[in-house]
Amino acid sequence: MTKDVLIRIVGLQSLGEADGQEPIELVIGGEYYYQNGSHYLRYEEMVEGFNEKTINYIKISPKGVEVRKKGLINVHMVFEKEKKNVTYYATPFGNIEMGISAARVHLQEGIDHLNAKVDYALEMNGEYVADCFLTIEAQSKDAGHFEI
Repeated sequence: MTKDVLIRIVGLQSLGEADGQEPIELVIGGEYYYQNGSHYLRYEEMVEGFNEKTINYIKISPKGVEVRKKGLINVHMVFEKEKKNVTYYATPFGNIEMGISAARVHLQEGIDHLNAKVDYALEMNGEYVADCFLTIEAQSKDAGHFEI
């Protein structure tokens, strides 16, 4: 895969109601590199109403997925199969304690693409909130558009 990539992130929190839930989707340009058996993605994002950007780092390996945000929003989320990880999600409005318990982590690697899927339970401030899924895809920019 080339250094310049398109990254597609899709996430959904399921609160037990099947109807009316739309996944959140982001498609953005970023950078990719591979080092010591792990895939790394980096991209920048802006939050509406703020001038400071957030730099996002995603590490994908056979052990699991890590998402780091640095800047306006700060967090280090770790998704490891059958393991609960606790972190603090720091926003301009305050901190939230998050518990992440991944039930499934799946990685698919190709020559010019990467696909990681995570199913997990989310807790906030010690209370169960939702069952969630997260899909992270990356492909070389010159490969065209993602197929939905």
